[in-house]
Amino acid sequence: MTMVQMQLRSTGAPVPRTVADAMETAGPQVCDDMTVEVALSVMASARTGHLLVCDNDGVCTGLLTQAQLTAVRDSSVYTDRVQLRDILVDPGPFASPVTTMAEAEHSMRHRRLDALPVVDEHGTALGVLALAR
Repeated sequence: MTMVQMQLRSTGAPVPRTVADAMETAGPQVCDDMTVEVALSVMASARTGHLLVCDNDGVCTGLLTQAQLTAVRDSSVYTDRVQLRDILVDPGPFASPVTTMAEAEHSMRHRRLDALPVVDEHGTALGVLALAR
C-alpha cells in the first residue's frame, strides 16, 4: 500500500480577517459608577478618544467617546453626580474576536460608530476595533 500525501491548494479566495487581527488593546477601562467629569479627566490624561465602561464584575457594558461625554456635560440637565451608567442607555454592539472584519465593518457603518468594543464570551473587554484616522 502506498501512502498518498494530500496538499491543500489555495483557491485564491482571501481568508476572511477577524476582529482579533485588527483590534487595538483595550486601553483605559473605567467603572460605570465613575462621574462624567472624572471620565473626561481620565480620557484626557490617557490621550484617547474613547473609554471602555465596565460594571463592578468587570463585564464590559459599553464604550463612550469624548464627544458623547462632552455633550452630556454641556447639557442643561447635567449635574456633577451623573455617573457613566446613567448615560449608557444603549450600550451598542460588541464584537467577538472571531467576528469577521466584514461583519464588524457593516455593524459600525450601520450604527455610525467610530469604535467597537471587542469582548470575550464572558463579556470581558479584550480590545477595541477603531476606524483608521
